[in-house]
Amino acid sequence: MPRTGVENTTLAEVAADFGLHEGTIRKWVRQSELDAGNPNDRKPGLSTDEKDELGTLRRRNRALEQELEVMRRAAAYFGQAQIRSK
Repeated sequence: MPRTGVENTTLAEVAADFGLHEGTIRKWVRQSELDAGNPNDRKPGLSTDEKDELGTLRRRNRALEQELEVMRRAAAYFGQAQIRSK
């Protein structure tokens, strides 16, 4: 069984103590290792800060895409209005 490094306690024991699934504890440990790890010697995955930044950038990108679609529709609408008025 995997050891937590604290008094030879296994992840399963920690999970049982807190009433959580062992996979949840394992995920938290892995994320903590990613957050604290050396960027040159890191496991694959994003740190918490990187995940937050990625989420922010995706939301911003979605908003910009929506604004662009509104501008395209407005340009098409006003373009049609100008064609009809000639």
